[in-house]
Amino acid sequence: MLSNYAFIGLFAIVAVIFPFAGFAVSYLVRPKRPDPVKEDVYECGLKTIGETWVQFKVQYYLYALIFVIFDVMSVFLFPWAVAYHALGLYALVEMFFFLGILAGGLIYAWRKGALRWV
Repeated sequence: MLSNYAFIGLFAIVAVIFPFAGFAVSYLVRPKRPDPVKEDVYECGLKTIGETWVQFKVQYYLYALIFVIFDVMSVFLFPWAVAYHALGLYALVEMFFFLGILAGGLIYAWRKGALRWV
């Protein structure tokens, strides 16, 4: 009985030591004497002119999020369509429920103006 817990204890010890070993290795291989070129900010090879923080419209992120949601919908829809005959009536009702939720979300986003590219 004790040998089972010893195996779990060994895993726990390795789990605690592993992150600290990574920190130790990164500390050992880091540059010891950085020069100004290494400490310089690198942004696409060009020095920034003006303010570096630029605000983006939240609408772009909402548009991308809606795209991801409907992309996931297609991932769920394809296997269902392939195995439709083997699934039966329950899967058909489930898929209509799933598509209804997504259609409701699309209508909501459309009415809120999240799909308007202004």
